[in-house]
Amino acid sequence: MDSHSSADPVEARDDIAPGATLPGARGAAWHALARRLAAADVQLDGCRPWDIRLLHPSVPRRVLLRGSLGLGEAYMDGHWRCERLDELFARLLRADLANHQPALGSLWYGLQARLFNLQTRTRAWQVGRTHYDLGNDFYAAMLDARMTYSCAFWAGTQTLDAAQEHKLDLVCRKLQLQPGMRVLDIGCGFGSFMQFAAERYGVRCVGVTISAQQAALARQRGAALPIEVRLADYRTLDEPFDRIVSLGMFEHVGQKNHAAFMAVLRRCLHPWGLALLHTIGRNEAGHGTDPWIHRYIFPNGELPTIAQIGRACEHRLVVEDLQNFGADYDRTLMAWHANFAAAWPRFAQRLGERFGRMWRYYLLACAGAFRARDIQVWQWVLSPPGRPGVYPRLAD
Repeated sequence: MDSHSSADPVEARDDIAPGATLPGARGAAWHALARRLAAADVQLDGCRPWDIRLLHPSVPRRVLLRGSLGLGEAYMDGHWRCERLDELFARLLRADLANHQPALGSLWYGLQARLFNLQTRTRAWQVGRTHYDLGNDFYAAMLDARMTYSCAFWAGTQTLDAAQEHKLDLVCRKLQLQPGMRVLDIGCGFGSFMQFAAERYGVRCVGVTISAQQAALARQRGAALPIEVRLADYRTLDEPFDRIVSLGMFEHVGQKNHAAFMAVLRRCLHPWGLALLHTIGRNEAGHGTDPWIHRYIFPNGELPTIAQIGRACEHRLVVEDLQNFGADYDRTLMAWHANFAAAWPRFAQRLGERFGRMWRYYLLACAGAFRARDIQVWQWVLSPPGRPGVYPRLAD
């Protein structure tokens, strides 16, 4: 399947002709929402691939009252459809509609994130149970052969498998791995980095994750390699490593815990060591994450800014290098969606059609966000203060 296909194995009912409207649908809420969407060149009941086609009259009011949460839940309920969700969200985010028209739900979640630590040691395990423990077979069907659940690096590659191996090798080269080194992987997922680094660079790895299913599969896939997998919170770590890596986990740390995370890197890193932090980030400061993403995909997540990460490094770590290849996450997510769409018939009975719509919405909305450059992917190379020499930045 083409990675930009609009085919949808879990689409809502299709009993309304293109351009048709629901009886009584064009009330005050319909017109108010239509005016707001017009700023992004999106139409209600339009015929273009990125237009919103209403299948229930309650949608405009739900969106106006609850913002992104209402929009996403209405889609999960099958109350509206769109041929190209990815392009719809790219347009909405380029127009910055969420910041110009915040909903009450978004403001309330932001206030919670400002007042409370949503990523305590107890709450940190929620995302493992909610998201990462959906089933290893499900993720195996969606991801690349190594099951790398973070942004691929597509430069000079054409397939998802090649792009993910290119990313893993880039990380290993940035860390200057040498045989025999002891490497810590914080948020090791299914073990893709540890397996790659042990096979190609001859290192010994310790990985930590808060997902029981991820830990089980990582142990199984790395059984013949010098790999140890622990089901543990990163804050419990206090032992020496030559190198530390964290790929796509920092989004779950939360700004109230950024300093604690960097303190773990500092106390566990050899004085001449290196750490690589790979994380999604946002362009401006805020609190919390999108309310729909928080409720249905990544509970308690929070995207950092460059300034927040920099402040957390102060008095602890030196920033040696910083690279942004966030635009590559658009292509990665579209490839994941193509795999998901092709495999969905195997999972539809077990997970249900509402989950299918939710997952499609998640993948394609995120692809649109990266396409709009609303969010980024950064790789930071960090070192303890006093490490000698000039860090050599690599060519891609």
